[in-house]
Amino acid sequence: MDVYWLGRVPYPDSWTAMREFTDARDADTPDALWLLEHPPVFTQGLAGRPEHVLAPGDIPVVQTDRGGQVTYHGPGQLVAYPLLDLERLGLGIRCLVHELEEAVIVQLAGYGLVGARKDGAPGVYVDGAKIASIGLKVRRGCTYHGLAFNLDVDLAPFARINPCGYAGQAMTRLADLAPAVDPLQARRDFVDRLGQRLGLDCRPAAADDGPHALLSGVR
Repeated sequence: MDVYWLGRVPYPDSWTAMREFTDARDADTPDALWLLEHPPVFTQGLAGRPEHVLAPGDIPVVQTDRGGQVTYHGPGQLVAYPLLDLERLGLGIRCLVHELEEAVIVQLAGYGLVGARKDGAPGVYVDGAKIASIGLKVRRGCTYHGLAFNLDVDLAPFARINPCGYAGQAMTRLADLAPAVDPLQARRDFVDRLGQRLGLDCRPAAADDGPHALLSGVR
């Protein structure tokens, strides 16, 4: 799995690039993991209902093609987009959701934190507060979109929505639960845990390779 750190990318640019990558790939295309963060944005999934967007204010709302309801992305959040060929990996979509959750749960355990799942609400929770959200899309047997892990993101914008469609859902972040953990180390730990869960070697990719060529065409 080729791993790219893309930095801060406007949400529409990364969404377009993911779809282009997925449509262009073939049976020999290596799987990829794009790591990035977005400028402040609310994204609404296919099941999203407008009443869950309470008061967006100056933060844009983007209707997307991923599963799930509304969530917030912003600086300080690790966004991980696994671009995977499910058939080649022998994975179903439910299994992939499980493995994404498990990667975060195992990572949190390494920091002395107990992460948990919640029935019917994909993601990872610590003491009932959500620290990681998941929303995926399968197209031509391959996945895009992915996971958002709250490292040191500002949590205030979550109060402007019903996160993932749940009124009053508390949100949390790693900076408050394990302040000694450096965000860069947390990013590396996530890549390691996800690679282990999927049984894939994670190969750092050149910054001018792969998605950068796509992103440069949509900015």
